[in-house]
This record gives sequence, C-alpha cells and structure tokens, in this order.
Amino acid sequence: MKQGLRIGHSETIETVVTPEMFARFGGEIIHPAYSTVSMVYHMEWASRKIILPYLEPHEEGLGASVQIKHMGMSPVDSHITIKATVSQIRKNIVVTDLEVRNEKEMIGVGTVTQIILDKKEIKAKLAQTKGTVMD
Repeated sequence: MKQGLRIGHSETIETVVTPEMFARFGGEIIHPAYSTVSMVYHMEWASRKIILPYLEPHEEGLGASVQIKHMGMSPVDSHITIKATVSQIRKNIVVTDLEVRNEKEMIGVGTVTQIILDKKEIKAKLAQTKGTVMD
C-alpha cells in the first residue's frame, strides 16, 4: 500500500433512494424504503473510495467485516449521504467508521474492515477454493 493514508481521512458518497433500493425478498417489496442491503453496499463503496488512491497496481482490497446498525427509514427520493472515516490502520488492514444520513437525521452507523492483499495471493486463494464442495 502506498504511503499517505492516515487516520481521520474521509470520503463521502451521495445517492438518492430509488425503488431498486427498497427492501425486498424474492423480488417482493417488503417496505418501500432504503434497504439495509443498499446501506451495506453504500458503506462498502464509501470505504473503498478511501483505499483506491493508495493501492499499488499489484494490490486489491477485500471486504473482511461489515458491522451495521440501521436506525431509520428513508422513502423514495430521499437524499442519502454516506461518510466513511479511517479509524484504524494495521499493516494491511484498514478500518473505517461510517455514518449514513438522510435529509433529516442519521439513519445508520457502522464499521467496514478491508484487507489489502496482492492480486496474485487473491487469485491463488480463489483457485484453492474453486471446486470445493461446501457442506
């Protein structure tokens, strides 16, 4: 990983809630509101934006852990802001704390942990698991 990434560095993404982001299972909409699945996706995306400028050409980040608390609802057309802030850097591990807000309030908090690995190592690990039968 390139030098320069520091605790406190943050990145933000913004989005608008669309029907594709609604809570659904088996194609059926359960609630016409911003889903937890969408929130996790956006948290990982904001966290990824942090590491991208610091990856060497031979490196890639892997999600290792996501912890989330979804505290509020946001209907269609709500404006969502997701802010990730680096809270820990340990060797090849980057931890970010996240806040998710709509126009009125904080609707989610969480932590995303990413591991930075050599692309060859990732490829080798994938090859080892390919064809493995899971019980």
